[in-house]
Amino acid sequence: MSQARRPLVAGNWKMNGLKASAAELTKVVQGAAGLSAKVDLLVCPPATLVPAFATHAHGTPVAIGGQDCHAEPSGAFTGDVAAEMLADAGATAVIVGHSERRSHHQEDDAQVAAKARAAWRAGLTAIVCVGETKDQRTGGETLAVVGAQLDGSVPDGATPDTLVIAYEPVWAIGTGLTPTPSDVAEVHGFIRERLTARFGAIGQGVRVLYGGSVKPSNASELMAVANVDGALVGGASLKADDFLGIARAYA
Repeated sequence: MSQARRPLVAGNWKMNGLKASAAELTKVVQGAAGLSAKVDLLVCPPATLVPAFATHAHGTPVAIGGQDCHAEPSGAFTGDVAAEMLADAGATAVIVGHSERRSHHQEDDAQVAAKARAAWRAGLTAIVCVGETKDQRTGGETLAVVGAQLDGSVPDGATPDTLVIAYEPVWAIGTGLTPTPSDVAEVHGFIRERLTARFGAIGQGVRVLYGGSVKPSNASELMAVANVDGALVGGASLKADDFLGIARAYA
């Protein structure tokens, strides 16, 4: 990994967490003190918890992010959350294009790109997710699918501060299955080449995270793979001990 790319371990809580879950954030904040010299930590709780979590984590090494945003800054979009609202609540980043949004809400690459632009408009870092299904992998389509998602989901004008890519093979999310390190190296190397071809030196600075059944027991092996600059963690991020255990791959 380039020395210029500081590792990032981000937790996606998905639709989990109530006010009492602040106890886990407290543990993350306490554990972050010994890790902050080596790795950035980001927790993305549900929107209901972003304001309280951002207040709680203010002044600590732990940043707070959102899990999705609407492309528009305001309007008649019942139930949606604007990027500006997340920023106003204290978030510094937002996940866009997660496979669950692409699948359950039929979001396409153009919509993901619009959300990434919205994140930038609001001053947030966009964590753009890409990844293939099991059928696509077995069909030998992984790089074609990931390449098309990168081209369509990442807007022009990206910088290492405004863009993070998360590679999440859909078949590995929440299944306990993980690609081999060589599989991960192939896709991350491809993503790096694609970003560099499009953005030049800027593409070398964009962090590329791995996601999909990351846990403390496999984090060190996965985080050591070339062009893996950290992790986007799902279920294991709900428990501070597991989340910090993954981050300690960089300790």
